[in-house]
Amino acid sequence: MATLGLIGSGNIGTTLARLAVDAGLDVVLSNSRGPQTLSDLVTQLGPRARASTPPQAAAAGDWIVVTIPVGAIEAVPRDPLVGRTVIDTGNYFAPRDGHIPELETRELTDSELLQRHLPEAHVVKAFNNINYRHLRALPRPVGATDRTTLPIAGNDPDAKKHATELLSLLGYDSLDMGLLTESWRSQLGTPAFCAPYSVTKDDRYRDQPAAPASAAEIGVALAAARR
Repeated sequence: MATLGLIGSGNIGTTLARLAVDAGLDVVLSNSRGPQTLSDLVTQLGPRARASTPPQAAAAGDWIVVTIPVGAIEAVPRDPLVGRTVIDTGNYFAPRDGHIPELETRELTDSELLQRHLPEAHVVKAFNNINYRHLRALPRPVGATDRTTLPIAGNDPDAKKHATELLSLLGYDSLDMGLLTESWRSQLGTPAFCAPYSVTKDDRYRDQPAAPASAAEIGVALAAARR
């Protein structure tokens, strides 16, 4: 059985764990505080889930999702991720993450920062532009007319294909927005960030019910992004 490894178990990580279990995947969760802090969540998720350390979660996963604050990137283990597809859900937010010069000057995107930390892994940006409540509400079967699309970015075509397979298993289509240099198009403050997945399609998304977003809609939002 395929396994999803999670480095970080906050709102997005927990939601992905639930979707993965629903899809029949095994899940290995981890966080910075230790496996014992995840015991209640593991009990809720059932026998397909277990808690571990970040290096162990990285080693166990067929896909590994890094879903932690961008300021904590240096804590991501390197050795277990060599040659692996690593999905990055991060969004840089200076009040939380601290001042990171390369991101402030736009020399790098935050996914490029993670790729620099993991030079022998294959980073793919995904799951960063949807509110966790909407992420939980919008999965649909393959071929459903109201199936939602999420954007991805990455430098390695095989890794993007691998990430697309995970998205599909969890109930989503994907739209390739290019290399990691283009991943800013789906981040905080852009038209593709969270609003397309709410009923009102605007900045009130946090308080609004989820609504599907098509590939065409997400494509328009990505194209409208400005820096």
